[in-house]
Amino acid sequence: MDGSKAKGDPLHGEFNGMPCGKLGKALVSRLVFDGSPLVGNVHSRDLKYVQRLAQAYQTPECLQETLRLAEAHGVNAVVIHTAAGVVDWLQEYRNKHGGKMRWIICPTANVTDDMRAYRDACKMLRDIGADSIYLWGGHGDQLGGVDLGGGRSTPRPDLIAKAVEAAKDVGLPAGVGAHRLETIKCCEENKIPADYYVKTLHSADYPSVNIGHDNRWSYTPEETIALMKGVTKPWIAFKVMAAGAISPRDGYTYAFQNGADFCLSGMFDFEIAEDVFAMNEVLALAGVRNRARPWIA
Repeated sequence: MDGSKAKGDPLHGEFNGMPCGKLGKALVSRLVFDGSPLVGNVHSRDLKYVQRLAQAYQTPECLQETLRLAEAHGVNAVVIHTAAGVVDWLQEYRNKHGGKMRWIICPTANVTDDMRAYRDACKMLRDIGADSIYLWGGHGDQLGGVDLGGGRSTPRPDLIAKAVEAAKDVGLPAGVGAHRLETIKCCEENKIPADYYVKTLHSADYPSVNIGHDNRWSYTPEETIALMKGVTKPWIAFKVMAAGAISPRDGYTYAFQNGADFCLSGMFDFEIAEDVFAMNEVLALAGVRNRARPWIA
């Protein structure tokens, strides 16, 4: 990873006007497309209709246009998991429509002692043109010894290491995803050679933060910020808007001021221009450019 730039300069280059950082050898936009809404995976608290609405809205044509709009506005990478149909429409966008988006993909295959299914998934993703592979956050939490709801189990750093190794064995950069900080601690304490982390970060400053129903993903933001100050690997922050409860401007500002190198942003097509505008304004703030944690990527 390239940590040679000045502490106060998040610009390693740009893509269609968007400041970029380095993830491995790749130039990646500071705003990365969170692909979850593209597959209808939206967090809606206790509202029953929202997921069906998102799934109905995201027609195949809408998916392709959404990626095209994002790329035109400077977003050159998408983070997504291997949900049903994802591989097909990603390939369609790249091969049929000439899309240049980089693919940062987490396999949903189980991580087991024999690693057969996970290794096969990594090979498949390499073969279709994925640019990077990371351990899915849900799996990362479990293997780190705590699930999203706080349930405890025995950590399995050996399996986290095997997942990282499986991605590296197919020649791709390897990351680890997590909602819970215990997973990052597990990786750092056991010197697991991940190339980057995908870790939640958002403040608790929104009305539904304590309802206890599909509403919170960063349980220890202050501890996360403190720990990540000493981590010398790139950090892709996700759930920075607490799944729509925090404005893009506030979410990006909080994440970047507190050390994130990239922000994931789930966006519908009609949100892209506004979110990109907010991102570029945030990246120009003195408090972001001159933050405490150096720009690692």
